[in-house]
Amino acid sequence: MHHHPKSPPFAPSTTATTTLSKDNSKCTPYIILASFFFSLLFILSLLSTSTSASQSLLTIRRDPSLFPNRPVSLTKIPYGPTPPSIAYLISGAAGDSARIIRLLLATYHPRNHYLLHLDLSAPQTERDRLAVTIHSVPIFRAAQNVDVIGKANYAYQRGSSTVTSTLHGASILLRLSSKWDWFISLSAGDYPLVTQDDLLHILSYLPKNLNFVNHSSYIGWKESQRLKPIIVDTGHYLLEKDEIFYVTQKRFLLLRSFSACFAKPEIPSFAGSAFAMLSRSFIEFCILGTDNFPRTLLMYLANMPYSFTNYFPTILCNSKFKSTVINHNLQYVAFNMSSSKKKLSSHDLAEFNAMIQSGDAFATQFKFDDPVLDRIDRKILKRKPGRVVQGGWCLGIPANDTCSVWGDADILRPGKGAKRLERRIVKLLSGDRFRSQQCLDR
Repeated sequence: MHHHPKSPPFAPSTTATTTLSKDNSKCTPYIILASFFFSLLFILSLLSTSTSASQSLLTIRRDPSLFPNRPVSLTKIPYGPTPPSIAYLISGAAGDSARIIRLLLATYHPRNHYLLHLDLSAPQTERDRLAVTIHSVPIFRAAQNVDVIGKANYAYQRGSSTVTSTLHGASILLRLSSKWDWFISLSAGDYPLVTQDDLLHILSYLPKNLNFVNHSSYIGWKESQRLKPIIVDTGHYLLEKDEIFYVTQKRFLLLRSFSACFAKPEIPSFAGSAFAMLSRSFIEFCILGTDNFPRTLLMYLANMPYSFTNYFPTILCNSKFKSTVINHNLQYVAFNMSSSKKKLSSHDLAEFNAMIQSGDAFATQFKFDDPVLDRIDRKILKRKPGRVVQGGWCLGIPANDTCSVWGDADILRPGKGAKRLERRIVKLLSGDRFRSQQCLDR
């Protein structure tokens, strides 16, 4: 057990192409050449990445109260499986420091790993303040599991820079720790609907190779609006924020299949959502694997709008990981709730209840200071402003900051959220639902 003097809640400042040929059967040398340079730039960015706060923290031993040494016993039957660990990449833009810290507090657990990214639209002073704020929290220093990316980049939602930024963050997390089991990328508009004790408890009973991602090979209208247009994503080339612009030419290649650009007979493309929960083994395959398919696909998607929704689903469903895919990302899209009012209407409350009862682990599309977030903190997470969510590792008394006294991070205290999440996952895996909705090439 470790006791640290109670620290006051903190409130950080809230301010802070290529073109394709018209040939319908194969790729031209122009896209191959441009793709080569794009890939080279991405690989060099991975090699040159630096993180602030991580260098000093890695040389300090983690608090043994959180991670005690456990002798191996040949006779004692463990109470339950060892909880897994999740690697979180939490990203935002200028002025998102407060939202990132609130999301960090809401998703925090000492067993997890967190990498925070403020893109280049944020001034360096805001990035520095974020790092200083993180370092001032006792539990973050004790667990040494929160880092801030020092060399930031741009990530445009409509372009492929979102893919490279995510892979960039995942590669850093692979280097920072060999212990985590799943990777989740969150934006400043996301928020959890269960505690980390709930989530880790349920995941501890699942195979660690499962990948949760929405996907479908039915492209339909997306072919003309998202696959055929050619864009230039300035996030790859410029150090100043600029808009993505569209090239006048269109792709004349029918893009239901990517086969024309790969030496494989049939590579169906899959579209999904930007949010996913991906296994460590799959992330290693995308970044460190010897198969060139992930890198080749990344180059092909370099000038395609919203390529992030295609990248991971297409790799999963055209690789050895096809059997590990669950066609749901455990995220609720909260687009029907009004965030302009300080008080929720009856319609908002009904939508709130539907969101919670969905059993999803996360929700998205929340705005800054959305009153729905306050209600989630009070009713679901039981989290006080400026504090982390209480878990089994918190040993303090409720009158003070409960988590200012900490113990074994392997101790979980799941609540009602675990039951809701369990029902959701059981439904996804039950009967023929799991296989019948898995990587269908329609």
